[in-house]
Amino acid sequence: MVDERLNVLLVEDTAPLAALYQAYLQDEPLSLTVVSNGQQALEHIRRQPPDILLLDLILPDMPGMEILQWLHREQPNVTTIVMTAHGSVDVAVDAMRLGAHDFINKPVEAERLKVTLHNTMKFRHLNQLVDRYRHEIEREPFQGFIGASLPMQKVYRLIENAAPSTATVFITGESGTGKEVCAEALHRLSGRSEGPFIALNCAAIPKDLMESELFGHIKGAFTGALQDRDGAVIRADGGTLFMDEICEMDLELQSKLLRFLQTGQIQPVGSSQQIKVDVRIVCATNRDPLVEVEQGRFREDLYYRLHVIPIHLPPLRERGGDVINIANALVRQASREENKSFVGLSEATKDRLQGYHWPGNVRQLQNVIRNAVVLHQGEWIEQDMLPAPLDTPLAHSTPSQPVADALPAPIVPLSVIERQAIERAISHCQGNVSRAAALLEVSPSTIYRKLQSWDNS
Repeated sequence: MVDERLNVLLVEDTAPLAALYQAYLQDEPLSLTVVSNGQQALEHIRRQPPDILLLDLILPDMPGMEILQWLHREQPNVTTIVMTAHGSVDVAVDAMRLGAHDFINKPVEAERLKVTLHNTMKFRHLNQLVDRYRHEIEREPFQGFIGASLPMQKVYRLIENAAPSTATVFITGESGTGKEVCAEALHRLSGRSEGPFIALNCAAIPKDLMESELFGHIKGAFTGALQDRDGAVIRADGGTLFMDEICEMDLELQSKLLRFLQTGQIQPVGSSQQIKVDVRIVCATNRDPLVEVEQGRFREDLYYRLHVIPIHLPPLRERGGDVINIANALVRQASREENKSFVGLSEATKDRLQGYHWPGNVRQLQNVIRNAVVLHQGEWIEQDMLPAPLDTPLAHSTPSQPVADALPAPIVPLSVIERQAIERAISHCQGNVSRAAALLEVSPSTIYRKLQSWDNS
C-alpha cells in the first residue's frame, strides 16, 4: 500500500481507460485528479503541482513529450510515470532522459499500476530522506575538521552534545587523526569559549619538570626556580586544559592529578597553599587506555575519573571520500602559502590517495601534499609528483599483500556481471522493470538505458 496520501494527476484522453484506472486506485489512500488533455494538465500542474504524474504520451492537443520537457525545466520535483500503448525501449529511454521515473505499456493491469505507484512512492520517500540527510551532514568544514563521512558525522554529533557540559572528555585515536582539533572544537562550542585553551603534551615534557608544568612552582622550589611560575592548570582557569598523550604521565604525578580532579584544588611545587581553580579537562592518547591500565602503567581510578565522555577519532583510511576532500583543501592552502598555481588533484592522484592506508593519518597527508606543492609546478597534482611510496602505482605498494605473493584470479568483466544481474532480475520479475529495479536498488531509468545500449551493441 502507498505509505502516505499522495496527490496524483492522471492525464488520459480515453474516458473508459481513465475510469478504469480510477477504479483500480479507488482503495488506495491517494487523491486522484483526472484530466483529458495536455493543456488541462499544464494548467493543473501550474496551479497545484502533484506528487506523482501519470502521463499518457499520445494526447489530442500535444505530445506528452512536450509536457515532460516543460516539467524537466519548470517542475523537476514532480515524479512522472509515462503510460503509452506505443512503447519501445527507445521511447522509454527518451522519456527517462527528460526526467520520467518509470514507463508502463498500455493497457495497464491493476496490479501493475499499483506496484508501479508503490515503488514510485518508495523512490520519493528515499529521495526525501537523502535530501534531509545531505542537508544535515554535508555541512561546511566543522570546527577545523574537513569531511562528511559517517564516522566523522558521529564525531561531530558527540562534540556538539558534549561541548556544553563540564564533564571530562577522553579522546582516543591514532597519531595524526586530529585529537587537538577535537579538543579545540569542544572548547569553542562550550560556555568557556571566552576563556583560555591551554594544551599540554605530556610526552614532550621531561618527567622531573612535568609537575611544575602542570601545577606551577614558587620561587626557590628547586634549583633554577628563580621566580614564581603559574602552571598549565592555573593558566587554564575559567577555560579548558587539554592534556595530550595522557598515558605518558608518570604514575606518581597521576595520583596528584587525580587529587586535583577530586578536589578542584592544586598545590604549586614548593608551596603549602591550596589554590582553587575552575578548569574543564580534555585529555587524549593514541594508546588503548584500558591496556595501559591492565599493564599497570595508568591508574585505574584516574582512568575512570577521566573517561566520562569518550570520543574516538577514526583513522583516515576508514573515512572514505574524506581523503580527497581533505587533500583538495590542503592543495589550495599550500598553493596559496607557497605562491603556486595548483588547484587540485589529477584523477590518478585521487585514486592513489584513496587507495593508500595512511599510517600517519591526516598529518601524513598534510606532509605529502606540502611536499608535492613545494617541489613541483603545475595546475594539478599528478601521481608522479607524490613522495614515496605514493609515487608508485597502487598495486606495487599495498602494505597488506606483497605483489610477489598475489596470485592472479580469473576476472569477469564488470559489464558482464552487471548484465547478468539485470537480466536475472527482469526474468525473476517476469519482465516488470520497475520491480526488477527495486530488487536491484537502482532507478528503472538505469535499466532502460542499459537495455538500449545492449540492443544497439
